[in-house]
Amino acid sequence: MPSQRAGLSSGRRSAFVSGGAYTLMFLLGLAEGVVGSFQYSRAAVGPVPLAALGFCAAILATCGLAGWAMRSTAGALLPALGWFIASFGLAMPNPGGSVIIANTSAGTWYLYGGSVCGLAGVGSTIVTAIRQPGSRR
Repeated sequence: MPSQRAGLSSGRRSAFVSGGAYTLMFLLGLAEGVVGSFQYSRAAVGPVPLAALGFCAAILATCGLAGWAMRSTAGALLPALGWFIASFGLAMPNPGGSVIIANTSAGTWYLYGGSVCGLAGVGSTIVTAIRQPGSRR
C-alpha cells in the first residue's frame, strides 16, 4: 500500500511540474510579444528594421528550444500562441483609434516575420519529432 501512494504522489508531482513548465512557456511567449510590440521600431539601419528582425529571431529560438527542451510539439506551440495573442491583440485598434504596432515596414516585419518564425519554430519541432524513432508526439 505505501508504494502505491508514493507512485501516485510522484505522478501528481510530475504532472504539476510539467503543467507549470508549459504555463511558463506560454507566459514567456506572451512577454516576448508584449515587449516586442512596444520595442520593435527601436533600432533601424536605413530601411532595415533590426529590432523587429531581432524579435522575430527571438521567437523562433524560443519556440524551437522550448519544443526541444520539453520534447513535445506543445512545448513549441505554447510560446508561439502567447506571442500571437500579445502581438496581434496589441495590433488591434482601440476605440480611440490609436494602435501600438503601426503600419510601417518595421511593424510589418515584426508581425509577419514573427508569425512565420513562430510557425517555423513549431514546424522544426514537428520535423525533429518525426525523425526521432520512438519519440513522444
